[in-house]
Formats: sequence, C-alpha cells, structure tokens
Amino acid sequence: MIAALAVTGLLAAVPAPAQAAEPPMVYVAMGDSFAAGSLVLPAKEALTCARSAVNYASLIAKQLQPAKFRDVTCGGATTTHFANPQSGIIAGKAAPQYDALSADTTVVSVGIGGNDIGLVGLAFSCVNLLPPGVGTSCKATNTAGGVDKLAQKIDAFAPTYGTVIEQIRARAPHAKILMVGYPTGIRKGGCWPVVPVWSQDADYLQSALTRLNRRMAEQAAAHGATYVDLATPSVGHDMCKPAGTRWIEGLIPSVTTNGLVPLHPNAAGMRNAVPPVLAAMAGSAGWKH
Repeated sequence: MIAALAVTGLLAAVPAPAQAAEPPMVYVAMGDSFAAGSLVLPAKEALTCARSAVNYASLIAKQLQPAKFRDVTCGGATTTHFANPQSGIIAGKAAPQYDALSADTTVVSVGIGGNDIGLVGLAFSCVNLLPPGVGTSCKATNTAGGVDKLAQKIDAFAPTYGTVIEQIRARAPHAKILMVGYPTGIRKGGCWPVVPVWSQDADYLQSALTRLNRRMAEQAAAHGATYVDLATPSVGHDMCKPAGTRWIEGLIPSVTTNGLVPLHPNAAGMRNAVPPVLAAMAGSAGWKH
C-alpha cells in the first residue's frame, strides 16, 4: 500500500507533456480580378495586377493580423498563371501565384475561373443597345444547334479546380483551402436598358456564373477544400441595383460606388465578401478571431 502511494506520488510529480503551440496564421490570397478588387481604390499595386488595398483578403488581414499575409491576386489571371508568370496589365510581370505558398501556410483563399471560361468576354457579347429582336442574342449564338457550348466549356474546365486544390496542398500541406465563388451578377430577367442585355441573355449569363460556382463547389467537396458562397448573400445587390445597393458594377463603372472596372465588384462588394470568407476561415490554424 505504501509502495503504491509512493508510485502514485511520483507520477503526480511528473509534469504533463506541454501542448504544442498553435502555429501562427500565414494567409495567402490567390485569384483573379474579382479577388484582387481591381481598381477599387486605394490600390496597393496598380500597374501589374491592379490589386486593391481594400479587397476582401486585405480587409480580413487587417482584422485578423496574421503573422504573414501574401496577397498575389491579379487582374486578368487564369489558372495558368498559378504555375506560370503573368504579364502585367500595364507593365511588369507577376510571379506565379503558387510561389507565394509555403510549408507554414495555414489558410489560402482562391477566387479563379472566370477568365478561364471567358466570362467577361461573354458578358460583353451579350450587350444589345437596341430593343429585343433587333440584333443578335448571345444565348442563341452559344446554344445554336441545341448544344450549349459555354456549359460544355465550364464542365470541361471543372476538374482544373481539383488540380488547383491538390497543387496548393502539395505546397502548403497544412493549409485550410477556401475556394471562393463568384457573386450574383444580374437579376432574373435583367434590366434592359439600364444594363443593355436582353432578358433571355441576362438569364443565360447568370446561369453560366451559377454553373461555374456549382462546379467549383463540387470540386472543393471532392478534394477536401471549403467552398465559400458569395452568390447567395449578394442576391439583391446585382448590377441592376442603384448606387448604394449594388455590389457589382454594370457596363459603366462608377466613382460614386468606388467600382472602376465594368462587370466587377465595387468597394461594397469587397466589404460584403468579408463575412462569408471570414466564417469559412474559422478553425484554421492560427485562428484567433
């Protein structure tokens, strides 16, 4: 009995093993102009990537104060520019975005794909200044012969999202990966002539955006990443809405809304992307919010 008590006392005196300290947050933001907040002022880099100082990643970093923050989002980027250099919009050259990743990265946000499928080009092809029936429908053009060529292009591109996730994981094996979707662009039926896109073409344009988001979400689920839905919270804030309500600009950019690139998020769009991305970050290493 005495021996047993002695052993118990010795065990009690041995200090418990110290818990490993949680690694500091290292946040890397990747993506295209929708993630970069192109020309939402003030810009922190204007000539090469037109990167905003108040894009959603920068606003999150200001709030969370990560140990390291690398914002390599770049206007005009495609997934090709994740592994390869990108020529600047006006001057310079951006390094491959994967280069920002490191073994100590704890969280990565990625917003990409629109340029890969030619989304902005599609939107401009849908512009009709004349009333419905006088001109050419972009939906009719893209679905001629009963085949939706754009839908096929999106579906063919979808596995690239999976490749991106795995490439990020290979370089940042401990990081939480957030695949950030695109916001709602235009309301059902559109708002011609405020935004000069015919009703059927507005719906076709939005359906392409919805399809791209859906494929991104599917690939995120299949590859262990987290999908961040920006489409749902931005309903009612599309380009048809007046200044003060819209989060994405129409064909004519606005100084009033601080959105200087057509068909892209304005300052409000950047601010309102923060809550869903921030919520998705919860639980990532280094999280102290």
